[in-house]
Amino acid sequence: MTRQGQPDCDFIVVGSGAGGGPLAANLAKAGFTVLLLEAGDDAGPDNYNCQVPCFHAFASEDDALKWDFFVRHYSSDERQLRDPKFVADRGGVLYPRAGTLGGCTVHNAMITLCPHNSDWNHIAEVTGDASWASGRMQRYFQRIEKCEYQRLRKLLYSLLRLNPSRHGFGGWLATNVADPDLVFPDHELKDLIWESAMAAIRELELPLDDKLEDALTALDPNDWRLIQRSAEGIRQTPLATQGGRRIGPREYLKKVQKAHPDKLRIQTGALATRVLFDEGNRAVGVEYLSGRKLYRAGVGAGQHGGGVMMQAYAAREVILAGGAFNSPQLLMLSGIGPQDHLARFGIPVRVDLPGVGQNLQDRYEIGVVNRVKNDFALLKGATFDAPAAGATPDPIFAQWLKGSGLYTTNGAVISVITRSAASRPEPDLFLFGLAGLFKGYYPGYSKLFREHKNYFTWGVLKAHTNNTAGQVILRSNDPLDVPQIDFRYFDEGNDASGDDLESVVSGIELARMMTRRARGLIEAEELPGEEVRTRDEIRQFVKDNAWGHHASCTNKMGLQSDRMAVVDSSFRVFGTHGLRVVDASVFPRIPGFFIVAPTYMISEKASDVITADARR
Repeated sequence: MTRQGQPDCDFIVVGSGAGGGPLAANLAKAGFTVLLLEAGDDAGPDNYNCQVPCFHAFASEDDALKWDFFVRHYSSDERQLRDPKFVADRGGVLYPRAGTLGGCTVHNAMITLCPHNSDWNHIAEVTGDASWASGRMQRYFQRIEKCEYQRLRKLLYSLLRLNPSRHGFGGWLATNVADPDLVFPDHELKDLIWESAMAAIRELELPLDDKLEDALTALDPNDWRLIQRSAEGIRQTPLATQGGRRIGPREYLKKVQKAHPDKLRIQTGALATRVLFDEGNRAVGVEYLSGRKLYRAGVGAGQHGGGVMMQAYAAREVILAGGAFNSPQLLMLSGIGPQDHLARFGIPVRVDLPGVGQNLQDRYEIGVVNRVKNDFALLKGATFDAPAAGATPDPIFAQWLKGSGLYTTNGAVISVITRSAASRPEPDLFLFGLAGLFKGYYPGYSKLFREHKNYFTWGVLKAHTNNTAGQVILRSNDPLDVPQIDFRYFDEGNDASGDDLESVVSGIELARMMTRRARGLIEAEELPGEEVRTRDEIRQFVKDNAWGHHASCTNKMGLQSDRMAVVDSSFRVFGTHGLRVVDASVFPRIPGFFIVAPTYMISEKASDVITADARR
């Protein structure tokens, strides 16, 4: 640490997840010195939960990795109590996050899907910045992705003398798809998937392309032609894995740090408490607490002491990348946010930005859970545990050690992309079939995968949600406290059309339709349950049971004339200098189906923008 006020580095990046991790690595590769502050610890090499793809649920409940937020879906206690996942003594529903190097990318389901063109074009429109147009943004996806499953497609395209429409072969993020041969030996699961697929093709009138070129495209939901025409279909699901192991910002950071140890310094156990400014409102550094398990979302918070207050200074800029919950919290603790709210906690107002913490958005998700007659053969012998030292691993873990088998996947065996209504301009439903029992997030939810091997769950995910009424606000001025998070679902939200609810209901009806042909294999539908039949009954089920896990949009991007905008199209926080936000909080509206790929893409764009500004 240099003496107070003297720069420690060119850039300070707060947060190592999907926004901050790639950005810090890219800036270091560009020749700048970077200090990356991460509040959590780095998972050690013996922690398999963040290495084995199929262990992602267990990673989200791993005491060494997890940050548990308990959020409100409804402000009314009476209304909230209808949700069986509600934990009364925590005042909310579990929302798993991660406090570790790599952030939530160490426990997500690794699904890596390009967002829709409309998501980028909307940003270009509201900001007046053409660099956000979809054609330009697609280059960032091509730049990051190392698409390993396209090797076969490359060969086929070459043989057919066709031109592949995307090139992702050399980026830092490897993607693969599950080997379909895994399912073939499990006759019951194969039949269930086949019957579901055929039902979807007929009911949704999905095209059975007779052109081989189209058939090849159908294998790949990230193919540029498919993105351009927003086609529905039964798809393979690209996963961020390499050699059967999870891969993401954590691995990228370690690789870059090894190659550029003089440029990238990673400080774990560093909980940022406020941004430091000079008299001209320029961000010059970050104050942080150094210590283990400090933030009260983590297990054992405070057991290692209160931490040591430290300061770090940046010669160029401070960049916040704490995500949709923590970036607005840190801005508000630094005096940037709604004036009246800051005054309530005695925080001196530096910039009155009423949009900080507002505009919170998420997907809506629900599970259609079916109990089948027999345990799936695919899961035979699966303990979903790494072996203790010296013990014999279960046979599937032994396969994983060789880069093959069930554990190299995220457990999803089929995916369907479609529209909740024919009138919708683009697909808004993503359904994934999971060989397991999943009904949302609550403490201990992951153990159901170990205990029950005769369940098949259709996960229904609603994209392009309309509700923007959620918010993140402070509970106190103590940086160790978790903020208050209110999503304001359905009737409490601002989706006046009711379209969000109707779309989820349609998704449940579609999932039921797809399994109807497989009734001979299914013993019973447990959720919503046979007694929930009418659309009104399904609506109530959705209101009581839905969840989400793609929180975003709490520091939205826009023009300075928009009082609720927090950052401009170059990620700069209004009313300040040298301060940017680069994470999922900056989206004006929630993009695509899964939040991680769009966040990687804006991290890449921010890398270009910040590097160009610095060299200018």
